[in-house]
Amino acid sequence: MEIQTILSEVKYKAVRSSGAGGQNVNKVSSKVVLTFDLSNSQGFSEEEKLLLETNLHNRLTTDLLLILNCDEDRSQIKNKEIITKRFLDIIKKGLFVPKERKATKIPKSVIRKRIKDKKNISEIKQSRRKPNLD
Repeated sequence: MEIQTILSEVKYKAVRSSGAGGQNVNKVSSKVVLTFDLSNSQGFSEEEKLLLETNLHNRLTTDLLLILNCDEDRSQIKNKEIITKRFLDIIKKGLFVPKERKATKIPKSVIRKRIKDKKNISEIKQSRRKPNLD
C-alpha cells in the first residue's frame, strides 16, 4: 500500500451543504465528497484489491467506487482533512487480516475432573430416590 499514490488517485468535490445555516449556506460549498476508484488504483496490489473488495463490499458501489461525504465543519478545508483521515482509516481497516484461531487442547486432568464431578452428582441424585420395594 502506497499512501502517496493512493491519495493522488482520490478525487475531491465541494458541494453545497444541506440543512440550516442561514444565508451563508446558499453561497458557500463547504461539504466535501471524496471518490476513490478501487478497480483502477495503482497504489494496491491485486491481492490487496481483492481483500479490500471483500472487506468493504457494503461500502463500495457496483463499479468499485468508494464515496464518502463530510459536512461536519463549516470550513471546506477542515472537511477535506476529516474525510481524508476517515478514508485512510477505512482503507487500513479494510486491509486488516485477523490471525487464524488455534484450537486449544483440553487437558486430560480437566476431562477427568468433569467426569468425576458428573459421577458424584449422579450418586447424590441416586441417594435421594425412594428405595425400590420390589
